[in-house]
Amino acid sequence: MTLTQEQATWFAQTFDQIADNVERAVLGKRHVVELVLTAMLSDGHVLLEDVPGTGKTSLARAIAQSVQGTNTRIQFTPDLLPSDITGVSVYDQKEGVFEFHSGPIFANIVLADEINRASPKTQAALLEVMEEGSVTIDGVSRQVGVPFLVLATQNPVEQAGTYRLPEAQLDRFMMRTSLGYPDHAATVRILDGAAIATAELTAIITPQALVGMADLAARAYVDALVLDYIARLVDATRAADEVRLGVSIRGALALTRASRARAASQGRTYVTPDDVKALAVPMLSHRLILHPEAEFDGVTQEAVVGQVLLDVVPPSKRESA
Repeated sequence: MTLTQEQATWFAQTFDQIADNVERAVLGKRHVVELVLTAMLSDGHVLLEDVPGTGKTSLARAIAQSVQGTNTRIQFTPDLLPSDITGVSVYDQKEGVFEFHSGPIFANIVLADEINRASPKTQAALLEVMEEGSVTIDGVSRQVGVPFLVLATQNPVEQAGTYRLPEAQLDRFMMRTSLGYPDHAATVRILDGAAIATAELTAIITPQALVGMADLAARAYVDALVLDYIARLVDATRAADEVRLGVSIRGALALTRASRARAASQGRTYVTPDDVKALAVPMLSHRLILHPEAEFDGVTQEAVVGQVLLDVVPPSKRESA
């Protein structure tokens, strides 16, 4: 069953209401807010590469407050253990049984702060839960619930004492983006106290209704020509001279899902090539592994994806739904 125009209109209105609400606490970052909401409505997760003090924690809390969801923050450090994230089974001597104590990963919005400061073993604890939405401990699989969004952060400047995220884990993040510093006008508003505390935000939608929005987004129509366009973009990343490893099929599927959500957020029942273009850089760039020579020459992953968008011709007509 495809998305109806009435449903798409309601989706776009609700999406804008949530984004407006979040932006009351995170001023001047509408584009990033919309990207994160698109990822959440596409069952994806977001990696924020930012210097400290740009509002990443406020963003996570504002989204959780807007959707009546639970919110946790995990500060990643070298001595953090996997059980500190997922939880642990503790023996109850009185009852004579093991009792599970859930970790902070059991929340709707999880802020994994400075994820690259934890050991690879601890980072790997996130792999299953980000892909499957469940945690397996002592042979028992436990669902973390829905909606579920991991907002991970890492400082792109300070790399001393950090562990680079492996490619397998980077690939599980739907998007990589950055809040960055606010512009001058937004900075003046922040200094004047225009940004309200996240605790003061009113809820716009319930978690159950948000899951319903995600189901609606998945029903947006994707033309065969648009699917072909996505496939050609992915193929082009693999064939680029500067690239050692291109975008995986997981990345192509994620781009398709997110394009559906973006189309619905614009009040449309179908995906256009412009939806794909708008999401290509934040969704594909972090999945590329460049040749060392290209990195030495100053080539960036974003630049490669940007060039691919210029080289691959989008479809100019739409087939009938």
